[in-house]
Amino acid sequence: MVSPILEAVRVASTSGKVKKGTNEATKAIERGISKLIVIAEDVEPPEVVAHLPILCDEQGAAYAFVPSKQDLGKSLGIDITSAAAAILDAGDAQHIVEQVVSSISKIKDGASDR
Repeated sequence: MVSPILEAVRVASTSGKVKKGTNEATKAIERGISKLIVIAEDVEPPEVVAHLPILCDEQGAAYAFVPSKQDLGKSLGIDITSAAAAILDAGDAQHIVEQVVSSISKIKDGASDR
């Protein structure tokens, strides 16, 4: 599941609009303009991004985790790591983002059925 997420970030950052970093992702969620929030799992300390999933759930925003902030930074086309990113306009990655969001909601719906 990870590669489509990173691919969506990579394509959206070249053809659409992506915000980089935890603060920008937080603002995008609060403003209700994010299509997908991507959060790195290896952020230290974890408190840096711990509020993002909670905020996403409150706002009804889709989010996904990737294992590495290094890979997330690379997908964003930057030479440094990134703890989080927000896809605002998927651009050419629209179909990938839709698939990822659809998969996430299926997983969530399955979890809430139990």
